[in-house]
Amino acid sequence: MASDTRSDDATDDPIGYFLEDQRYHGRSDRTVEAYERVLRSFETFLHERGGGTVVPADVGRRDCMAWVHSLRGDHAESTVATYASYVHRFYDYMVQIGVFESNPMALVVEEMDESIDTDPTRRELSVAEMRTFVATIGHPLERAVVVTLLKTGMRVGELCNLDRRDLNVSFEGLTFESDPRAELEGRPQSLYVGDEPARGTTINGERRTASNKRKRSTVIPVDDELRRTLCEWLAVRPDPVSPAEPLFLDTGESWGTRLQPSEVRYVVRRHASRHGWYRTGGGATENVTPHYFRHFFTTHLRDRTGERGIVKYLRGDVASDVIDTYTHNWGDRVRTVYERHVYSLLRE
Repeated sequence: MASDTRSDDATDDPIGYFLEDQRYHGRSDRTVEAYERVLRSFETFLHERGGGTVVPADVGRRDCMAWVHSLRGDHAESTVATYASYVHRFYDYMVQIGVFESNPMALVVEEMDESIDTDPTRRELSVAEMRTFVATIGHPLERAVVVTLLKTGMRVGELCNLDRRDLNVSFEGLTFESDPRAELEGRPQSLYVGDEPARGTTINGERRTASNKRKRSTVIPVDDELRRTLCEWLAVRPDPVSPAEPLFLDTGESWGTRLQPSEVRYVVRRHASRHGWYRTGGGATENVTPHYFRHFFTTHLRDRTGERGIVKYLRGDVASDVIDTYTHNWGDRVRTVYERHVYSLLRE
């Protein structure tokens, strides 16, 4: 009976059904809200275009083309491409689960104008400029968060999901009681970023509110600058509320609880605004955000190393065969290349 009810829901409100499934898959509230905003706007366009009788299940390729065309006057081409990809993802999913027979957006996305820039040109900051930026951050937590993002290229959710056991680092003159996870045995000065944490799941005894999006778990080298920055944070880190012992904890109203992605974004936005690198209403081409740090890491490390495979490995963007290639010779290949070429962010 429950299966029949869900089938009816999918027919009566396919968009609502899709959004609910995305939540079950661990998508963040922010992602689901973005999908909902675009898909409901698409639905409204169909109603108006068809006199109130057209629904998503009935549309064809030309309806999708007309919707894309209607966006172009009000949105940048990169935004149009993003919105089209949301609708494409919706139809593709509904076809896969057997609710829709075909995906009318597939050919539209494939044949969209090649001038659409799905990877917009972002503000280009030099390492020297980023070094000056880091130097103005005095709070140990905020400094550790920013340096970790810049030195590892990890996503905000991945940073917030780090537990103390995910760090295997020694500190001269300081002793922190912690047993690193098994995956870090024999890999000192390293961070482990898992692929398993997802929003709503329980990992290491704590229900998670953010998802990691890695294709495979990754072990990232911790260079001396990041080690020193983390040492400064751990020296003043509050006692954690959670038995999972999150690495990064709130030091404000929610003292001792796991730091949340929204708080990380606020910290970066506040500091970026002071440098003139963030403007309310500004887009990806203008604003410096935590995601920009991932772009910065990718661009500068790739240019310095010429090693696209290793950079993809560090970002967690590669399949199992490439992962196995680089982890097989961990100590010699990934770490050596990373430590030789990673940029310096701290002033002496």
